[in-house]
Amino acid sequence: MNIGDVADRSGLPAKTIRYYEDIGLVKPLRSANGYRSFRESDVHKLAFLGRARALGFSIEDCRNLLKLYEDDHRTSAEVKEIAEQHLERIDGKIAELKEMRATLAHLVDECAGDQRPDCPILADLAMKGPEGRGRDGSGLARDCPGRQGSDKRG
Repeated sequence: MNIGDVADRSGLPAKTIRYYEDIGLVKPLRSANGYRSFRESDVHKLAFLGRARALGFSIEDCRNLLKLYEDDHRTSAEVKEIAEQHLERIDGKIAELKEMRATLAHLVDECAGDQRPDCPILADLAMKGPEGRGRDGSGLARDCPGRQGSDKRG
């Protein structure tokens, strides 16, 4: 099977398939003229990888999951460990996104959105330190009108 056929059947772009080959996730046969010749097992691996990547697993996690999938002596505990670690990373990202959303929602609520130049959103962005927090650690600029103890009024 050529790369176009495999791309159609696996649902992955040819560029991704070539990349997976370059990093050793799939190893299609090569004909005398150098063309790739994919087997049915390669299509199955690629579909497996596509699904794992769609779930957000890293390339290294995919490599490990693929090894476990091909290992008849694997334990499900090994697979579960990888999935649980990934789930923890997802939960961490969700918590970060919720915090980010709450901060942004507060700033949007505080912004009058009118013809005046004062803007708590811009003020907050200007006050951010390298950790992405306000200079006082609150996540809000000191001059944000909606913040208690604000230096600026109204």
